[in-house]
Amino acid sequence: MKPKALFNWSSGKDSALALYKTLKEDQFEITFLLTSINKEFQRISMHGVHVSLLEKQAESLGFPLIKMEIPKEPSMEEYSEIMSKTMNDIKSKGVTHSIFGDIFLEDLRKYREDQLQSIGMKGVFPLWKQNTTDLINEFLSLGFKTIVTCVNETHLDKSFAGRIIDHDFIKDLPENVDPCGENGEFHTFTFDGPIFKKPIQFEVGETVKKTYPKPKSDENEEDGEYIFWFCDLIEK
Repeated sequence: MKPKALFNWSSGKDSALALYKTLKEDQFEITFLLTSINKEFQRISMHGVHVSLLEKQAESLGFPLIKMEIPKEPSMEEYSEIMSKTMNDIKSKGVTHSIFGDIFLEDLRKYREDQLQSIGMKGVFPLWKQNTTDLINEFLSLGFKTIVTCVNETHLDKSFAGRIIDHDFIKDLPENVDPCGENGEFHTFTFDGPIFKKPIQFEVGETVKKTYPKPKSDENEEDGEYIFWFCDLIEK
């Protein structure tokens, strides 16, 4: 009997490729998809995609979806409390592993593994330490289709929001931007590919600017803000 696993689903390309590889290797029984949702706006955290499209993805993928609702600006204590309750509920259903699409962020992996270890679960990272140029090319060669829903203006300008990722997109990326956006440069919504029973139908809406205050690392540091551009996707 295969161990039961939870899949952490962001709705984007890295999640899609990691799920594809997990299903192909067939070492786990995927029991649920788990996605963090902004409770106030009912959108996927950071990706900005409305929950209705997330639900269409889960339906097309054929897995039950758990939506973990997070307040708009939670404290670390609030976030940890919500995560702990969610994960303990999932563990009570016999789930022993949690699968992620992370590629090379060491601190993030350590945080995830520490949190899982505290409740007796293990993390699985199918894409870990793989070359990101190879990964995005593999993603495209497999027939996946994904659209950029959010860009961080620190790394990319507004024009990249709403673009379908293809080889031209990769060529247009500045040299300092990871081709998978692993440093948070951009986020995506995957709407078709070999793991989907049918494509997700949507229309491209307007692109909007949102700002977030930068955390102060020095008392003498001037106030600043992060600027993100979100391309809205509208369910058909």
